[in-house]
Amino acid sequence: MDDAERLGADELQDLQLKRLQWTLAHAYANVPLYTRKFDAAGVHPDDCRSLADLAKFPFTTKHDLRDEYPFGMFAVPQSDVRRIHASSGTTGKPTVVGYTERDIDTWAGVMARSIRAAGGRPGHKVHVAYGYGLFTGGLGAHYGAEKLGCTVIPASGGMTARQVQIINDFRPEIIMVTPSYMLTLLDEFERQGLDPRQSSLRVGIFGAEPWTEQMRAEIEERADLDAVDIYGLSEVMGPGVAQECVETKDGLHVWEDHFYPEIVDPVDECVLAEGETGELLFTSLTKQALPIIRYRTRDLTRLLPGTARPAFRRMEKVTGRSDDMIILRGVNVFPTQIEEIVLRTEGLAPHFQIRLSTQDRMDALTVLVEARAETATDRRIDAAAELVAGIKDSVGVSVAVDVSDPDTLERSVGKMRRVIDERGRP
Repeated sequence: MDDAERLGADELQDLQLKRLQWTLAHAYANVPLYTRKFDAAGVHPDDCRSLADLAKFPFTTKHDLRDEYPFGMFAVPQSDVRRIHASSGTTGKPTVVGYTERDIDTWAGVMARSIRAAGGRPGHKVHVAYGYGLFTGGLGAHYGAEKLGCTVIPASGGMTARQVQIINDFRPEIIMVTPSYMLTLLDEFERQGLDPRQSSLRVGIFGAEPWTEQMRAEIEERADLDAVDIYGLSEVMGPGVAQECVETKDGLHVWEDHFYPEIVDPVDECVLAEGETGELLFTSLTKQALPIIRYRTRDLTRLLPGTARPAFRRMEKVTGRSDDMIILRGVNVFPTQIEEIVLRTEGLAPHFQIRLSTQDRMDALTVLVEARAETATDRRIDAAAELVAGIKDSVGVSVAVDVSDPDTLERSVGKMRRVIDERGRP
């Protein structure tokens, strides 16, 4: 562990308060949006005298970043920005983030800390199959692995058959990729007649999308590696905001010397006590180019005491977002709830999608799921019935299930598109 991971509780809180006060003053003085927001809320950076005082300050949302597109959230001159990243912008304008030289070094540092917590060590080879480019995943993992002293294999996404060949030939110990694409890689291993359990991979660091304990069990059993979770988002920094430790696999330790977490009720927006489930917020503590104050991630989780890294609190594994919740005939449904039931149904593969449609003026949900290659036709029929019953019992909604042949559904090379919403289409 590094020095920050060994801080006592009082030392950490003193450091957090000092950095929080700097961040609030930096944002207020240099980002017009924050000047307006703080003034409208009747607060000033000088009003922050304790960590609890952060609750007085207004939230930041994805809409704020889009309204300030492209560079209105930057707090430093353009000449000080060394890197620009952006979201895909599939649901509107992309959110644009910038980094100073020190920001990039900070990011590399928390990523190196994350990889080490996951089991990586200097000299290990790291196969990075996150996408490179404006997406933060690839370069974030790349810089962190290099800073730790690892050898980076910058495979990026796509070309699945070639990825398997590279893993087979280059023999990396670590892979960093989305969990859904890892399943695609495992399928390709088996398609090529290779046993993924015999590969060199010993640790998989998976992030960029929610995934369940059932998916962890599936990956670990098929690949014979330790599957650990990493968390981040571009608006806060990128990957490396929080990391699951390989020795415990009991939630993600938040690197609280750089990112201050809160949990709020997503409806009444009140701060919740430690241990209560709600929406996760982050305030950056050390970012120069784009300080972020109380950013609403929309991720649902709770905060718990630290274990493998006692200095830092853990966030429970994120298995849903408030903005990917499906309301079906008055019932709240999350894709991860469906995933859990698919993965425990014998004969079904972990590849599925949810299709929403309108039937007789009512919303309808169909689960499109693949059978495993060895599943007989009669078993497919039984598995479909079991999935229908399991969803009804566990989630409380009636759905249809369509079990298809292997390799028929869309494959992910990045974040998996779980929900296809056809409601309202002619």
